[in-house]
Amino acid sequence: MKFEHVPVLLKETLEYLNPVPGGIYVDGTLGGGGHALEILKRIHPQGRLIGIDRDPAAIQAASARLEAYAGSFEAVHANYVDIRRVLEELNILSVDGILLDLGVSSHQLDTPERGFSYHEDVRLDMRMDTTQGFSAYELVNESTTEELSRIIWEYGEERWAKRIAEFIAANRPVETTAQLVEVIKKAVPSAARRGGPHPARRTFQALRIAVNQELSLLEEAVRSAADALKPGGRLCIITFHSLEDRIVKNTFRSLQNPCTCPPGAPVCICNKTPVIEILTRKPLVPTREEQERNIRSRSAKLRVCRRLQHNGTYKQRGG
Repeated sequence: MKFEHVPVLLKETLEYLNPVPGGIYVDGTLGGGGHALEILKRIHPQGRLIGIDRDPAAIQAASARLEAYAGSFEAVHANYVDIRRVLEELNILSVDGILLDLGVSSHQLDTPERGFSYHEDVRLDMRMDTTQGFSAYELVNESTTEELSRIIWEYGEERWAKRIAEFIAANRPVETTAQLVEVIKKAVPSAARRGGPHPARRTFQALRIAVNQELSLLEEAVRSAADALKPGGRLCIITFHSLEDRIVKNTFRSLQNPCTCPPGAPVCICNKTPVIEILTRKPLVPTREEQERNIRSRSAKLRVCRRLQHNGTYKQRGG
């Protein structure tokens, strides 16, 4: 299957990332290379783009798509949380800009055998990195009922999490996506299913997030990315659901204002200085035209920060 990538918030991302000829940039979620292609057009031939992805299929597809920019582009199979290690191995001390386009890719959703979609009947999988051993099959069939309930509630914000987990445990082994959907439909009362989204949507989201550790590693990844920027370098992060966006927002805030002094202290004495400046007071969202053109862009939010030229000193709390 062809690895397609319709880049979300492309105009806004390029505007804030501001890739310039000769600059060094990282696309930490390479996918099909849609964003990467536009960055390379602006930095080639003197510039350099490091594309990172945990999905081997993405690495292969993007490398083929971007072959014309081979002198400026390098693809690395890794998790974006390891961005510092990747750059060190490439002898790169810091970069001018980083893009993270979070969540599952359109290719992963549209490839039935990957097991991300509740519209197909395939073996449970949901791994973004197909070289890792732990999949949704192990998660669903080996977790305790309590752990499943917690995952579905925390990562899917599913009100019927406990009941769904109990029904899953009672119907093991659950081997395919279609089997899991049927179990979920039995667990969710018919009145709750009427008129709402697909009853399996939140549970599938939760399992996917848990299998790929999408949230547990996100704060570390944001801090690592900010640390890899040159002074003035920019970090652009696109999220697709509220849990991701909340982590990015709170991590940006803590990097911009890391002061840990007691609330009543008139002057900062902790000597913790800001690392970044937030450039987007509110997240940017797709225009109506983009949402109509690409339905999967509707929940996207873009937040951007800039690495400070130097660490400032707090004169007063929050200052």
